[in-house]
Amino acid sequence: MNIKFVQNSMALILVFMLALGLPLQAVDAAPPATLKVGSKGEDVPDLQYRLKTLGYLSTDLTDYFGPKTLDSLTRFQKDYGLEADGIAGEKTWAALKKVSVNQAELDLLARIVYAEARGESYNGQVAVGAVVMNRLASGSFPDTIKGVIEQPRAFTAVDDGQYQLKPDETAYRAALDAVKGYDPTNGALYYFNPETATSEWIWSRKQTLKMGRHIFAV
Repeated sequence: MNIKFVQNSMALILVFMLALGLPLQAVDAAPPATLKVGSKGEDVPDLQYRLKTLGYLSTDLTDYFGPKTLDSLTRFQKDYGLEADGIAGEKTWAALKKVSVNQAELDLLARIVYAEARGESYNGQVAVGAVVMNRLASGSFPDTIKGVIEQPRAFTAVDDGQYQLKPDETAYRAALDAVKGYDPTNGALYYFNPETATSEWIWSRKQTLKMGRHIFAV
C-alpha cells in the first residue's frame, strides 16, 4: 500500500473532522476487546475495575483474565439478565457501561458531585451522582459518563467552571456509592435549586423530593 497515500488520506480525515467540530479521538476509537479466561491486555483491568466498583471483585487489578475475574463476571451477568457465559462480549460490555465506571469516569463523576453538591449532606452528594447514573441508564441522554455530564447546559457547574475544581474524598465516596446503585432520589433524572432556577421547563417536571438546596424531579 502506498504509505504517502495513507498519510494524505488520514490528514484529509483530520481536516474534515476539525471542520465539523468532531472529537479527534473518534478517528482511532475502538470497542473493547472480547475477553474470556486467559485473555490479557489493557481491556482486562478496565473490566476488572468496573466489576470492582459494582462490588463483584475485591482483588487488585491485573492485565490477566483469571478465575476470580471469571467468577465476578459470571455473577454480574446473572444479576443483570445476561447469558452467564463468563465472556465479556458486546452485550456484556454494553450492560457494564450503563451501570459502572472506569477510573477516568469515576474522576469525572466525583468532580461533578463536588462541583454541584459540596456543602450538601452526604445523601445530597450521592443524589447528584445518582442523577448522572440514572441519565446514563435511561436511553434518553448521552451514553457515556462524560457525555451525560458535559452535555450542553446540563449542569450549571460545568458552565461556570466549578467542574474544574479538585474533588475531595467525600465526593469520591459519594460517586462510588452512586455507581454501586445507592439512589436517594428514587430514580430522578433532574434536580435544581429553586432559589436560582430560571428555566420554566425545569419547573414543569414532576417533582419527587427536596433534599438540601435541591429539588429532584423526573
